[in-house]
Amino acid sequence: MQGLKQAADHISKAKNIAIACHINPDGDAIGSLLALAEGLKQLDKKVYLLSQDGVPNKYRHLPGANKIVKKLTKNVDLAITVDCSSSKMLGKVYSDIRRARTIIEIDHHQSREEFGDIRVVDPLAAAVGEQIYMLLNRMKVEITERIAQNILTSIIVETNAFRLPNVRPFTFKVCEKMVATGADFHKLVELVFWGRTQQVAILSGICLSRCKFLENRRIVWSIVKKRDFKKVNGKDGDVDAVADEMRAIKDVKIVVLFRERDEKRLRVSLRSKGDINIANLAASYGGGGHYEVAGCSIPNKIEAINELLGRAKMFLVKRKNGRTSA
Repeated sequence: MQGLKQAADHISKAKNIAIACHINPDGDAIGSLLALAEGLKQLDKKVYLLSQDGVPNKYRHLPGANKIVKKLTKNVDLAITVDCSSSKMLGKVYSDIRRARTIIEIDHHQSREEFGDIRVVDPLAAAVGEQIYMLLNRMKVEITERIAQNILTSIIVETNAFRLPNVRPFTFKVCEKMVATGADFHKLVELVFWGRTQQVAILSGICLSRCKFLENRRIVWSIVKKRDFKKVNGKDGDVDAVADEMRAIKDVKIVVLFRERDEKRLRVSLRSKGDINIANLAASYGGGGHYEVAGCSIPNKIEAINELLGRAKMFLVKRKNGRTSA
């Protein structure tokens, strides 16, 4: 994996290190951030953990989650970003970490905009947690149960409990080592996937009831509005899993889930099956992601919604003609 040795060398020399993840963090981002932080503490580093949007409720039980803050008030020798394909994904914390002498990117996105000084990038990694394991292993850090819980969470979430095609043999090898520490794999899966709140259940139902199908049911889309969140006192993260539920519908090849953030913008979650690189669709709107999982944002206008759905249709046409990206 490129950049691994160089990253380890810079980490060994730094005293104060900030670790930051992307806006609207998922389990891969939070798990990777926390696992790396736990490892660096073994090396007697002073570590600061940053997330513009804090920690989603479902991940607050993870070891070290209570140490995550939204703003950096100290100067650091080194800044490390996890699961960020561009500086924009960091949100407001980018202005804090850019003051560091060196920035290391640890990421596995296929479509990227480089912004750091050192890049530890592996598009084949199922989750950033795999990369964190390799980095800690290189620095001879003991993988404790606390570290293992966070790495397992990263992998469980990013592979959708091993149901996505990003899973590789190395993924299971890492998980085997994590479980060997005593980390409770079953409990983590239950907390991430089975521990639904009332808000999650109701909002999921609302989204699924609004599903509309296009192109002979090969495209499905839905929308969740601000009034829906307000009605159940829910949050944006409460519908994180809905796009994957829509993806499970038979015959569906492309999923588009719109989330109303405010009167001006819609957050868009994209999913695909087979040979459709949905990250290319996200990139055309300034977003990004992976081959089958991506996202972006668009203006909160019906014209913008229709335009994006029109582009999604074009991806099906190109797929039929033997081309997989726009």
